[in-house]
Amino acid sequence: MVRPIEVIAVDPVSDALSGLIRELGEGARLPPERELAERLGVSRTALRDRLRLLDAFGVLSRRQGSGTYVQRLDPQGLETALDLALSASHLTIESLHSVRVALERQAAREAARRGDPVAIAHVGKALAEMEAAADAEGIDRADFAFHQALLHATGNPALTFFADAMTGVLFRAVRQRRDRLKTHPRDKEVSVAAHRPLYEALLAGDADAAGQASDDHFQVWHDLFTHPRMERP
Repeated sequence: MVRPIEVIAVDPVSDALSGLIRELGEGARLPPERELAERLGVSRTALRDRLRLLDAFGVLSRRQGSGTYVQRLDPQGLETALDLALSASHLTIESLHSVRVALERQAAREAARRGDPVAIAHVGKALAEMEAAADAEGIDRADFAFHQALLHATGNPALTFFADAMTGVLFRAVRQRRDRLKTHPRDKEVSVAAHRPLYEALLAGDADAAGQASDDHFQVWHDLFTHPRMERP
C-alpha cells in the first residue's frame, strides 16, 4: 500500500513574514509591530520572537527610533545558522562532503562555460600561490582561495551566496585535512597536482572536463586518506 505524502508543517508566522518581506523588497520599512501583528493575524509575542530571529540572521535591521527595515541577507548570517545547525544536529564536516562535491562540480562546469578571464585568473593566482607556498599555512590559504575563487568564477549569484555562507565549513574542511596530512612528505606536490587539471579545464572552457577534474580532485584526497601510503603522481 502506498503511503500518502505527508504535508510538511510550516510555521505560519514565519511564512507570513516571509511573504511580506518578498512583497516589500530590500530597503523597505516594516509597519509598526501592532499594525503588523494585526495585518498578519498573529500575536505580538509570536511576531516579536520571529522579528528578533530574522534580525539576528541579518534579514532585517532594527534601528532604534526609526523602525525595522528589510535588508539583503549577509551570507555570514546564514553561515552562523549553518554552524549552529551542524552543532545542534551533531553533524560532522564529513557528512557535508557529498554536498560540497556536488556544489563544486556544478561550479566548475558553470565557471568553464562562462569563461570569464578575470575570474579564472583569480583561480590561477591561488594555484600559483599554492606552488610558491613555503609552509603548510601557506598551502592552506592558497587551497581555500582556490575554491572560493572557483565558486565566484561562476557568476551565479546563488552559488556565490552559498559559497560565502559555507566559508566557515570549507575552511574547517581544509584545516581538518591539514591535520591528517601533516606527516605526508609530498603535501604541496599532491595539493598542486590535485588542483591543476581543474584550472586547466577552466582555461580551456571545457565544462565536462572541469566537472570531471573537480570530482578527481576530491578522489585524490579520498584515496590518500584511505591508503595513506599511496603515492600520487
